[in-house]
Amino acid sequence: MQTCDFLIVICAGTEWRTMRPFFPYAQIANSPYGEYFSYPISSNQVTFLHSGWGKIATAGATQFGIERWNPKLLVNLGTCGGVEGLVRLEEVILAEETIVYDIIEGMSSYEEAIRRYSTKADLDWLGSRLPFSARRMRLFSADRDIRPEDVGGILKDFGAAAADWESGAFAWVCAKNQRDWLVMRTVSDLVSESKGEALGNAALWRTRTGQVMQTMLNYLPWLLERYQSTH
Repeated sequence: MQTCDFLIVICAGTEWRTMRPFFPYAQIANSPYGEYFSYPISSNQVTFLHSGWGKIATAGATQFGIERWNPKLLVNLGTCGGVEGLVRLEEVILAEETIVYDIIEGMSSYEEAIRRYSTKADLDWLGSRLPFSARRMRLFSADRDIRPEDVGGILKDFGAAAADWESGAFAWVCAKNQRDWLVMRTVSDLVSESKGEALGNAALWRTRTGQVMQTMLNYLPWLLERYQSTH
């Protein structure tokens, strides 16, 4: 079985499609979840895997990737929505903890259920100074886009500034398998209590996704080399 040191999981179809042109000579294969390919970055052989959107597909694809390639480090790249005034458009976020916030527990402890699917990251290997601007913060996940009513409601209750669909599932599966993981997401759109700029405007999100995916791919070689040098 072919192995790799690094597995890059990319979830949404638009995120995957906008990333593909940066690897024009990659030989594409298919998994039960989506396409994948291997590609050398610096001196590292890296596998890129498309999981599909949402927590279910991402959890399954992450487990598949761990069993198939036995990677040392898994990295999730993608976009996230942000609360206007708390994060900036195109701000790069490194998740120091992932939290699944769309759990509804009515029979016992809601707080305990939230803790059950919260996962803390080990970012010590990155050091205190990065060669690019990034913010370390908690990142929230749900199978839903951020909506204006969430800003003053459930996200405010958590003190949340940014959310996506998949990072919570990705991190949780990595932790269950005792694998190192990193989530790097970039804010593609902002939501306030009165409006969400990408709601009903998928074209805006698609355009911005292409821009931010290129930015994160530019940062990837440094991250992989840093990991190799510290492990």
